[in-house]
Amino acid sequence: MPGYPTQHPDRLAPSGTVPEGTTELWTDSKRYLWLIGLVVPSLAFVAFGGHLATGWSIWFWVGPIVILGIVPAIDLVAGLDRSNPPDDVIEALEQDRYYRWITYLFLPIQYVGFVSAMAVAGGWDVFGVLADQPLTTLDKVGLAISIGCIGGIGINTAHELGHKKESHERWLSKIALAQSFYGHFYIEHNRGHHVRVATPEDPASGRMGENFYQFWPRTVWGSLKSAWRLEKRRIARRGKHPFRIGNDVLNAWLMSAVLWGALIAWLGAGITPYLLIQAVVGFSLLEVVNYMEHYGMLRQKVGVGERQRYERVDPSHSWNSNNIATNVLLYHLQRHSDHHANPTRRYQTLRDFEESPVLPTGYAGMIVLSLVPPVYRRVMDPRVLAHFDGDISRANISPRKRDKYHARYPLSLVGQASSSSTHGDVEAPGSGADDEVMAARCPGCGYTYEVEVGNEPEGFAAGTAWRDIPRDWCCPDCGVREAADFVAVEKSLVD
Repeated sequence: MPGYPTQHPDRLAPSGTVPEGTTELWTDSKRYLWLIGLVVPSLAFVAFGGHLATGWSIWFWVGPIVILGIVPAIDLVAGLDRSNPPDDVIEALEQDRYYRWITYLFLPIQYVGFVSAMAVAGGWDVFGVLADQPLTTLDKVGLAISIGCIGGIGINTAHELGHKKESHERWLSKIALAQSFYGHFYIEHNRGHHVRVATPEDPASGRMGENFYQFWPRTVWGSLKSAWRLEKRRIARRGKHPFRIGNDVLNAWLMSAVLWGALIAWLGAGITPYLLIQAVVGFSLLEVVNYMEHYGMLRQKVGVGERQRYERVDPSHSWNSNNIATNVLLYHLQRHSDHHANPTRRYQTLRDFEESPVLPTGYAGMIVLSLVPPVYRRVMDPRVLAHFDGDISRANISPRKRDKYHARYPLSLVGQASSSSTHGDVEAPGSGADDEVMAARCPGCGYTYEVEVGNEPEGFAAGTAWRDIPRDWCCPDCGVREAADFVAVEKSLVD
């Protein structure tokens, strides 16, 4: 399978789950199931309609009821889906615009529901919801939490759109993030998390022994700082200060400020607490998913001396799940290994790999477990240990729990040897003789840096030599491969 380079001679290439000779017969069995993803942004209208029909306030809590109750139950009974598209249909599947329009339609439904809910919280009788009596404070809190759940799933839609090369999809990603005031995720996730994933330096990778309530402040604050640092560095390469509209962190926050400011000006300051509640619920839903996706996973150091770095991401560094209910709701987010290897790949073409560690249930059910730390650790810690063949030294462990885990699971002689060894040189092909390189290509997504063109948005003027590009500069399209990974190509091949 393409897309996963091997790091070591003794590591086998990952194997997918496509039976040979099935290309001609293959069809996307989930083609119309993807429409179920539009049920989530429609939950606001379910809440309004249910309350109108029954008068029961419980309908305002439909968001957490569906996401933390109904979907996990469906995951348990609906079974698994491990079907993969064959390699030679992926390009045509990627070009099928039907799948794109499903993600595009999420946004207008999301925002009509969001604005309507805030209007109801502000005392406007939208859809006749307040015809009988005004909402209590508890009703408004429930409605805000439900809207926050929608916004959290909206962040997943933003995630899908934000990884694409098309500029209009990247702007749609920022729009989806505006509701939760979490626009910096667009920068930190693409250029931060994908580079540092499954390492102690990544604020969005959960550590073994770290519970979600400890992870939450670390990732929220750490991601914000990382996003600002990344944009500040990019703009500094252009010789400019970061406080400008071209700063993608600031312009994303500005979109949120305008949105919230307009709602407060229209509906009054009384809706501010509900705006805050829905935002915190929304980005917390994102972060609890971040917490579980790489819990305990650790990329090992390879190379020697100054060239030592983390091994490239492979299928073993992400927890996967093939529970079909959550997969269609989250646009295959649970096929996380393929996503990290091919971030620009569209959701309908993401594949399952046998080498990927597997969660005991779908993301929705794992969210419920994450909220109860002792249960989560009891379920996940043995799986982390088994994934590393009993060698606890290979796991990403919370510093405060490291001694405890090492005492509980003593290092074997094999573990001690593997934890102190390196795996050879990792210098990328084409990274030598930089003074002669006129074009270099990302081996992951195919983006090509041309010296005569440069990359002005990244701060490299036309004519900037390849040897002057920082070795840790990340590909602007996929955000995964660094300049040190790029491969020199003939200029004629670019033309």
